[in-house]
Amino acid sequence: MRKIFLIVVSALILNFSTVFAAAAWNFPQDSVKLEGTAKQNYIAEKMNALFHPAPNAKPAAINFEVPDGWNYEKFELDGLPCEVLENPNAGTERVVLQFHGGGYVLPLRNGHRNLGIIQGVLADAKQVYMIDYRIAPQNTFPAAQEDAVKAYKEILNRGIAPENIIVIGDSAGGNLTLALSIYLKENNLPQPKLNILVSPWAAMTTNFPSRKYNETRDLVLGKGYSPLFEAIKKPAYAKGYKVKDPRLSPIYADLKNFPTMLIQSGGYELLLDECIELAKKAAADDVKVVLTVYPGMPHDFALMLPELQDSLDSFKEIQDFINQNMDD
Repeated sequence: MRKIFLIVVSALILNFSTVFAAAAWNFPQDSVKLEGTAKQNYIAEKMNALFHPAPNAKPAAINFEVPDGWNYEKFELDGLPCEVLENPNAGTERVVLQFHGGGYVLPLRNGHRNLGIIQGVLADAKQVYMIDYRIAPQNTFPAAQEDAVKAYKEILNRGIAPENIIVIGDSAGGNLTLALSIYLKENNLPQPKLNILVSPWAAMTTNFPSRKYNETRDLVLGKGYSPLFEAIKKPAYAKGYKVKDPRLSPIYADLKNFPTMLIQSGGYELLLDECIELAKKAAADDVKVVLTVYPGMPHDFALMLPELQDSLDSFKEIQDFINQNMDD
């Protein structure tokens, strides 16, 4: 079976400032299609080269290329660095608000800017907003949540209707997406239409079985691979707060009246069990939620390995999910 569905009715990349003009992203004609051991060997080779480069090896530059005809702007919002991509030829009034991953310790970088272009295409969005929210250890909770709220309110102030807003977060960005919805609910503010969570860090507690059985199988976030393994194990962002605080571990939050939710996870994901628990909690709280587990895939695989067919399948799922739910 290609995917496991639960349907019931959430990188270390060098930052280069070079910006080019390019054709808008589209689904490629060719992809890397692998299964079983061949897939795991391919992922291991790619991640070893990224996280453990050979001595004197020069990292490949990740350039950010603005699509032809699109506009790109950087601005500050009361000290918060923000960026917006605008597609004048979009066929909808949809707006994407992206929260990047990185364990709450990495800033916004070109990998996520390029991902923002993909997300804009998938959503056929008029605009994609990205924020460089404050990170730990210099800034701990609730700094990132405050920045997320500031950006969301700015979008509303610009006249964007909440029913046109799609919030997409991967990893820590998935955690932040849920933290935003918690704040909006507590303060009687309108929710976005959709929350899309990619490998969300749904709990800062570490007692889930997948934290053990996928500890070495997750070739992106697992032990011996990414330096972010320790950042997830001992979250600096949570300093001074209990890790079961619902604003840090949303699986313990009251999710009633949250937006319709898509959760994507890899089967070898370190955070797999908390993704499953998040889906269960959302369902129990009467939230419309879809969870898809991609067998054999690690944490945040579509960001890290976009050439794999599994990643393209996850992009197609996001596109279909948006189109099916935005007009409900």
